[in-house]
Amino acid sequence: MTAPAATTTTAALLVNEQGHYLLHLRDANKAITAAGQWSLPGGHPNAGEGLDAAIVRELREETGLRIPGLAPFAVVEHTDAHGQPTGRIQVYAGRWSGDPALLPLTEGIMLRWTDPAQIPYLTMDPGTTAVIDHHRTAPHARPRAGEPIPVIRVRTGDTKTVLAVIGVHLYLERDGEILLGLRHPDSAYAPLQHHFLAGHCEQESALSCLIREAREEAGLVIKAEDVELVHTVHLVDSPGGQPRIQLVFRAHRWQGEPQVREKDKCVSWD
Repeated sequence: MTAPAATTTTAALLVNEQGHYLLHLRDANKAITAAGQWSLPGGHPNAGEGLDAAIVRELREETGLRIPGLAPFAVVEHTDAHGQPTGRIQVYAGRWSGDPALLPLTEGIMLRWTDPAQIPYLTMDPGTTAVIDHHRTAPHARPRAGEPIPVIRVRTGDTKTVLAVIGVHLYLERDGEILLGLRHPDSAYAPLQHHFLAGHCEQESALSCLIREAREEAGLVIKAEDVELVHTVHLVDSPGGQPRIQLVFRAHRWQGEPQVREKDKCVSWD
């Protein structure tokens, strides 16, 4: 059984009389968690500071707010794509009905009251979405003294888009034989194995990449109109690894004979 991660930060879930939630738009161009997303105000405790004291200080420093009756409501536990805990946020609930535009905001872009019906259309921190969903199903269900605080688990891997590496591969067949290259023994990929002429897309289309790689690696001239897509492979080599999409193209016509032009990658063309 995996042990829970330590609670390392705090957040405040503030609701007004209309049932709207106070959301905090975080900076987009900073190396911070949930950059550019709507989240809850809060922050990390200072050295030797408890969570209860931390949320009171963070609200005062970031917004100037002093909320009486602020109480623990839930814990949001973030996990990675494999279900391993990566961090926990202690969420406190309270009520306030002022005008957020008048607050002296010191971090982030803005604060605003948000109708729950608008939340699906906002770029939201997934932990914030989860805790608001929990609050809407049980808005008055604060844990009593001695009762365990509910834990809301959010899988990071389910909410973050991971871009795939795009690779192109060239299938050439002549007189019943297929062109393969013997990879260099020091190659990072498939050393001492035979492989298609291949490469990774840069800021270009897959066809442009194929034409470029054929010229750079083997001195072959290929035209886009002589190429067709014949196979696609989508793979992840290991759990948590970079996803890859491999596109295999067949060229029906080309010019030139294959030559070894990148000797650090390919030993011979056969």
